[in-house]
Amino acid sequence: MVKRALPRTDRTDPAGPAGLTNRVVALPEALTALARLAANVRWSWHRPAVEVFRRLDGSLWERSAHNPVRMLALIDPVRLAVAAADAGFVAEVNRQADELAAYLARPIRSDVPAVGYFSAEFGITECLQIYSGGLGILAGDHLKAASDRSLPITGVSLLYREGYFRQRLTEDGRQQELYEDAQLEVLPIHRACDGHGRPVSITVAFPGRIVTARVWTVAVGQVSLQLLDTGDPENEPDDRWIAQHLYGGDIETRLRQEIILGIGGYRALEALGVACSRFHMNEGHSAFLALEHVRRFVERDGLDFAAARDRAARDLVFTTHTPVAAGHDYFPPELLLSYLGEYPAILGITPDEFLGLGRRNPHDKLEPFCMTVLALRLASRANGVSRLHGEVSRAMWQDVFPTSATTPIGHVTNGVHYPTFVSDDLAALFDRWLGAGWRTTPEDPEVWARVASIPDEELWRIKGRRRERLVAFARDTIHHQHARRDATPAELAQVTDVLDPRALTIGFARRFATYKRGALLLSDPARLARLLSNPARPVQVLVAGKAHPRDEGGKDVIRQVAAFAADPLLRRRLVFLEDYDTAVARQLVQGCDVWLNTPRRPHEACGTSGMKAMVNGSLNLSTLDGWWDEAWIDRDPTATPFGWAIAGRRFRDEDRQDIQDANALYRLLETSVVRAFYDRSDDVPRTWVAMMKSALATLAPVFTAHRMVDQYVAEYYQPAAPPPAATAPVAIPRSSRR
Repeated sequence: MVKRALPRTDRTDPAGPAGLTNRVVALPEALTALARLAANVRWSWHRPAVEVFRRLDGSLWERSAHNPVRMLALIDPVRLAVAAADAGFVAEVNRQADELAAYLARPIRSDVPAVGYFSAEFGITECLQIYSGGLGILAGDHLKAASDRSLPITGVSLLYREGYFRQRLTEDGRQQELYEDAQLEVLPIHRACDGHGRPVSITVAFPGRIVTARVWTVAVGQVSLQLLDTGDPENEPDDRWIAQHLYGGDIETRLRQEIILGIGGYRALEALGVACSRFHMNEGHSAFLALEHVRRFVERDGLDFAAARDRAARDLVFTTHTPVAAGHDYFPPELLLSYLGEYPAILGITPDEFLGLGRRNPHDKLEPFCMTVLALRLASRANGVSRLHGEVSRAMWQDVFPTSATTPIGHVTNGVHYPTFVSDDLAALFDRWLGAGWRTTPEDPEVWARVASIPDEELWRIKGRRRERLVAFARDTIHHQHARRDATPAELAQVTDVLDPRALTIGFARRFATYKRGALLLSDPARLARLLSNPARPVQVLVAGKAHPRDEGGKDVIRQVAAFAADPLLRRRLVFLEDYDTAVARQLVQGCDVWLNTPRRPHEACGTSGMKAMVNGSLNLSTLDGWWDEAWIDRDPTATPFGWAIAGRRFRDEDRQDIQDANALYRLLETSVVRAFYDRSDDVPRTWVAMMKSALATLAPVFTAHRMVDQYVAEYYQPAAPPPAATAPVAIPRSSRR
């Protein structure tokens, strides 16, 4: 069931003549620096800046969805006056503003080509609902790490007026989708302007009309994210809704979105004067930018199509994230030509040759047009997002390169931005024992080798504190879930005793696609019940995640989980947290002891949530897929283990494979995981803590976003970089194997 937000009847530009969306109350002179702090989303990974806003009004910070711009629009002027009279608070505000200014003043690297990084979604922070899952979070981490490295990278995406859906479950566990208006005037964005201070808009030709897209900017530290919005009142009503929902609408809406993203985004960078010499397509949604880039060499330099294509290819980088053929975007040929029919004549090729750019077999006139094939055909460099995914992608797309000895697809394993996801408590511990290097040079093994010096008791105490906070968060969340369903007072009272802050806590949170097997842990109810209800060594499971609105299989898995969570015998030990987003994700990865991942190999491209859990001291329990396959293969078998692998024989029959993997999962929990957690010395599980330290020392230097962007610079962005087909593996450094 989908619920729509009420459409805004006023589609006038909320920015006004100054081009700013931000509407805040009048700040006292002493606190004007608050507006500068709020306007740059570096606060999303710089905790001292967040603490300024929490200190100003902690309750309002939570109610405003961790959005300082909205908070400053709602705050009581009396509270501002009191804060302005607090010399200590004013000094801290100015200190953070000065620190931000110093961060922004660092010189941008001139030895790296300027890159336009295009993605259909960006997960920067929860108040910007322009992401749905791992692809968007990865894109957001890419920009954050680029900012930390002072790289000349500009992000490009769409400004979705209602974003991705908010999730609510009915009493019987059915997912409902609710869309809410983004309220642009209280987001940390502003209208993008050209060099003369004029707000920038671009136009794209659609059948029988011109569509205008306005450009908005998000300041992400030293870099920026440019967002295109088709809500201009001059557009036809249907066109105003093109960028309304992320991954919403029918196939024609998806085509329109991808034209605006790729072609419109390319034109937006030109209009802004951002001269990029590399264009990075993060998944195939933005692949139309490659056509626009070829077009520039035809129109501007007078090259024929073959020469223009070869010249453009040097500048184009493509990253694929989807190891399942059906997960890529395909468009009917006649629909594509109805929107892009001018391109063949402009490029000097026939319509069939044009359509062939997006077909595995260019001569098959019945084959639909695939955006991934288009990107692979026009980019000189392509990659998967883990070593295994690189292998899978080469096999999947080898027929696109029939004359090539090797399929030119390498791999750059994803990484995560540690300052965004590490808990405040653990960050303080890292600062004390590891120094600033875990933030600034997290790829350095010597930084993480210092984990060995952290007293076991301190590390365990921090983990226990985060588990307690996770339980408190989960109880509050579940209370709100029940209250929304008009639960009785007696039912609400029962929520207060769900979960145990001292019990072994397993987290499973991700998009609910069927290949992720979200119900694998539930496959033997009696066996699971024995694990969860053991009074001496209890286990508890927290589950969160959304299914795509059209994925009935994923929704059915959620219903299964919700049914288990409603069982009176299990309700205290298994809970489902609604509306999974980055705020919920942080609580889970920071508080869980075990991060469970059960994809059906090799369908998980990478799986970065496990990396976030790892750097928070959680131990991974996963099938050998994505990044975990890579980590497991590269491990030193003589070193302390850093988690568990659900491994065994591989079967062609999926049902048989599921049965084996479920049995392997239960055996690991029963014979290894529970024992390691509860075997204590002086109330500290020494074996468990040793595994936590081994994971941090071994894996943290490798699976960081800073290493990831450095690798993209060296192997994919730099002019002299070799083709990526022979990209060397990112091996775990021997020096980190302590």
